[in-house]
Amino acid sequence: MPRVTHFEILADDPDRAVKFYQEVFDWKFEKWDGPMDYWMVMTGEGPGIDGGLSKRQAPIECKGIRAFVCTVDVDDIDNYIEKAKNAGGSIASEKQAIPSVGYMAQVEDSEGNVFGLMQEDKSIPMPEGAMPE
Repeated sequence: MPRVTHFEILADDPDRAVKFYQEVFDWKFEKWDGPMDYWMVMTGEGPGIDGGLSKRQAPIECKGIRAFVCTVDVDDIDNYIEKAKNAGGSIASEKQAIPSVGYMAQVEDSEGNVFGLMQEDKSIPMPEGAMPE
């Protein structure tokens, strides 16, 4: 089955975006020694994927780029929402409880990209009258 193996963040201001993700998640960035400005993104050890960051070449409206949201697993969603806001981000979708899964929110970064935050909490009860699994 195909799996996501890499993500890419497009940024109007790569230095600002690097600072944002370092402040929020403590991710590590390394400038690629290739023919274009590109940064490798190291998100940590264990399950998950690493990615890249590059300068957005044209406004999103010009290229018609569409994307899907990558979600970052966090241990305290409220803390990461605040960290994102303090680093220049904003809330794209408020925190919500997902029964027997956890809490989810979507944040817009300093470059207008949206990503998800997920805090696992299987103890959130199913609503009354919901169908069992």
